[in-house]
Amino acid sequence: MQAKKKLSADGHIIQSKSDRWVVIMAYAVVGSFALICLYPLLLTLSVGFTPERLIAKDGFRLIPEEFALDTYVYIFAHSGARILRSYGVTIFVTVFGTIGSMLVTCMISYAISLPELRYRNVIAFVCNFTTIFSAGLVPWYVVCVNWYGLRDNIMALILPAMFSVWNMFLMRTYFKNISVSLYDAAKIDGAGHWKILFSIALPLSKTAILTVGLMYVLSYWNNWWNALMFISDRDLYPLQYYLYSIVSNVNAISSGRVPSGAAASIRLPSETVKMAVTIITIGPIIFLYPFIQRFFVQGIMTGAVKE
Repeated sequence: MQAKKKLSADGHIIQSKSDRWVVIMAYAVVGSFALICLYPLLLTLSVGFTPERLIAKDGFRLIPEEFALDTYVYIFAHSGARILRSYGVTIFVTVFGTIGSMLVTCMISYAISLPELRYRNVIAFVCNFTTIFSAGLVPWYVVCVNWYGLRDNIMALILPAMFSVWNMFLMRTYFKNISVSLYDAAKIDGAGHWKILFSIALPLSKTAILTVGLMYVLSYWNNWWNALMFISDRDLYPLQYYLYSIVSNVNAISSGRVPSGAAASIRLPSETVKMAVTIITIGPIIFLYPFIQRFFVQGIMTGAVKE
């Protein structure tokens, strides 16, 4: 028989000494792991505010001997307007790309989750096949540029990344867990599949929507590869690619891969620029993630369960 748990006067469970030690050890382990994960972020933030000469002298330190804003002043003084414009491009791409990706993913996921759909397993196999084998970089580039006209087009930052097979299967797992009787009742009342999707399936899959939505947000926010492949107009540079170009230019000047006359008169903070660029890039995501972390973890665990 299961032992009865003792309750306090206010209704809370009274823990034994062994239970308290288990809780203390669990908090200690989780807290230590959190500090280990937090250390690289704090080090990156610290190095960004450290003078370059101290980096060359003492290396990376969590608490620098001297704080300076030289790196951030250099970045925003030379590229402040461009960075703000790149932020705007990235926000536009992230917002509209995520909305479009969620619509496409949810519609496909809902369709292949229905038992009455013919060849749904074939469709799922074709989608999964693309994650294992692909045509290659050159055919992909030719199709995007010659057929779809995505050269120097803002849609080049959205369309190639609009669909993820992994996210589609994750959404399908949620939709398959919804009782079919709800769909049947809606059909008896005259609802079609569009009505069922937007009135029943999606409202019952809020955790999946937030989880997959976060994945798409991170994908669009961190995407610089599509800009490298398709964008040559600086006004269309997303944040990631523009900061990548800043770091590349600083490294080229610091390493002497530029004319000696220019390199001799310029001394740039190459190491601290990398760290400052990292902070500028991930800052918004760091503030966003804590609000939806629990949905993200729950979604990953649910999607990992085999049917």
